[in-house]
Formats: sequence, C-alpha cells, structure tokens
Amino acid sequence: MNTQTATPTDVFDRLRRHFSPKLALSGGFAGRGAVEVAAEGCRVTLSDGRTALDFGSYAVTLLGHRHPAVTAAVRAQLDAMPTATRSLANPVAAEAAAHLSGYLGDTLPKVYFGLNGADVVEVAVKLARLATGRTRILAVHGGFHGKSLGALALTHSPLYRTGLLGCAVDVAHLDAADPHALAREVAGGDVAALVLEPVQGENGALPLPTDVLRQWCEDAARHGTLVIADEIQCGLRRCGERSVALADGLPVDAVLLGKPLGGGVVPLSALLCTERMYAPLATDPFLHSATFGGHPLSCAAVPAALTAIEELADHGHRLAAQLDDVLGELHHRHPEVVRAVRGRGLLRGIDCASPHAAGTTLVELAGTGLLVSPCLSRPTTVRLLPPLISTAAEIAEAATLLDAALTATGRTLRSTPAG
Repeated sequence: MNTQTATPTDVFDRLRRHFSPKLALSGGFAGRGAVEVAAEGCRVTLSDGRTALDFGSYAVTLLGHRHPAVTAAVRAQLDAMPTATRSLANPVAAEAAAHLSGYLGDTLPKVYFGLNGADVVEVAVKLARLATGRTRILAVHGGFHGKSLGALALTHSPLYRTGLLGCAVDVAHLDAADPHALAREVAGGDVAALVLEPVQGENGALPLPTDVLRQWCEDAARHGTLVIADEIQCGLRRCGERSVALADGLPVDAVLLGKPLGGGVVPLSALLCTERMYAPLATDPFLHSATFGGHPLSCAAVPAALTAIEELADHGHRLAAQLDDVLGELHHRHPEVVRAVRGRGLLRGIDCASPHAAGTTLVELAGTGLLVSPCLSRPTTVRLLPPLISTAAEIAEAATLLDAALTATGRTLRSTPAG
C-alpha cells in the first residue's frame, strides 16, 4: 500500500497504530474525514476533492505551497547533489549563509544552520553560556521556544514540562510589563543571555512593547549579557520586516530564523550572531554539530526564498493594512465572541471571550474551508497566518468565512446555559 492508493480510512488507521490516536482524531475532525493530498499557492486539496484556504500551517507557508522559484532551486540541487559528505566543503551551505547574513545587513555575520526552530534555540543557548562563561538564561512570560529538553526550559507555559522537572537550563522568566526586570536579574553577574520573541506567536500573536525591549537590551549590554531575538515565527517579513528586532533598533547579539526560511518546501532554521557569541564554535567547529545541519537540499532554497519574499514585501504591507480593516470589522460585528484582535503584519490573533468560544470557532472553521492555527499557550486565541502571496480577494474570502464561523459561535454561546 502507498500514499497513492491509500484511502483516508487507511491513513487514519496508520495514524492510530503508529502515532498518537489523538492525532487521528484531530486530523479526522479538521478534514471532516478527508486527508490532505496536494497543495499549491494558498490552497490545499483534500482527498474528497474539496479545497481549503491555508491561513495556518504554523507560519511555514509564508510563500504558500510549492512556490515555483523555490521548488525549481531545490529540484536542481536534488539533481546535482542532495546531501553533503560532511568532509568536503559544500558551496551551497556557504552561499546560503552569505546570502542570509547579507539579507540582514551583515550586522550578524556568523551563521549556524539547523532543521527546526528548537535546533537553533538549543545552539544559541549553548553558545551564550560558553561565550560568557555564565549559566543563567532569561526568557519572557508567554514565550514559546520549542519542546526539546533545553529549549523547553525557555518556553514559559508549564503545560509541556509535566513530568519533566529539572530541565537542563537555569531559566527565569521576565514580565514584559516591567522595564526594570532584566536589570534586577543581571545584577548578580551570572546571566548569559536573554531570549525573547519581539512578537509572541504561540501567545496569541502578542507584540512585546518595544520600549521595554529596548531598556532590557541596554541593561543587558551594560552587564555583558547577550540578547537573542527568536524570530522563528515573526521574522522574514511575516511581521513586515526582515527582522523585527533589527528594524526596531534593538541591539541584539543574535537573530533566530526558521519556519518559512526553507520557502515552505524544505525544513531549515538558522542562527545569525556576532563574532563574540560565535567564538566557541570558531575555536572548535565540532563543539556543536548535526548530521543534517547545513543540508544542501535545504540550503539551496534560501536565495530563492529570500528573493521571493522581498519581491512580495510591498504587497505584504498592503495585505496587512487590509487585515487591519477586516479584523476591526469582525471585532465590531461580534463583540460577544471577539474580545480583542492583536498582532503585527501577517501574524494575527483573534482573542475570543473564552477557550470554549475559541474552540467553537475552530470547530466552525473546520467545515468552511479556512485553515487557521490555534495558539498553544493561549487557548482563547485563533491565529491567522496568511501567506505573502495571498490576494486581496483571498483575504476577503477569509473574512467572509470567519464572519460565518463567529456568527455560529455567537449563537452557540447564547444557547449554552451559563455555568
């Protein structure tokens, strides 16, 4: 049996047998019994012939599905040399690193490639501790930085640490409403780095206050503490800028990128940092390594993906303005369901009156043909992640589908007895 001949029933049976049965349950619910079989642009095709508008995919498909320039670059590399010897120098990884550093203005010249966000969070923390000779790390309330054991210590929600007491990194979390929180923590001289998301994706598309972040960065610099901007979800024009932190004038020592970095075609993440932070790896390049780090098939996507993103940047600003209008109107039309709308650029959150209201809205959307993403750390929020390639008509279509779902949620809430 293969994927061409497998029926949806076969797929769900395999999921139940080989993965968590809950994945089969949630996937079956989201697709109403159908599975995803193809995708192009902003559309996903299901096994029953229906199509869905993809404003979800956890921020990976910034360029939509199967962007032609990216797929062509990856296909050419597949035909030439899809993997690396790890002994010889590989020009594809070198070109990707140079292209990416130049893309951020060459202020962060050193690069480490991983395959997912947690990869580069882990290496960033490791390098920060080694470069400073300090042990403690600071993160931010509501932040999400991954679920591998080291990265998990930085992720604020305790939900994912159940049964995993004693994570390997000593972390304290700061309140983003307190501009002096970092100064108090670094006074002891043992803090290696602060890790922050300028816009917290899993925490309901929440932008952190720039004035507080700037104060933290200034205090960190005075005490020799490194600052790491985790832009795995909000960077690369998702929130309008190549780097949110750099565009906001924050003097950071590193920027972490991922999700759309592989153009929505291949998995790839990257740490870009200063010479000071990278010094341990410069001394010993095998201090931290991974078999598939800098994989040429993934690195081949970088120039094509960044070029495509830049070509769409102005269009993205126009889409963001349209989203402002659309979400403001939805907030006005559905005050009993929508408590607030948040976000920046093409990373938006619709904050609902309760987790039940958000869950009901997700249930309603599952049948409309609009794919969105829930928020792992804020269950009251429905997250929208429109691709840069979206058209004005597709934003309007999404607004219509959201309006219908919120209307249905409002009816459900009114008919549900209190308590």
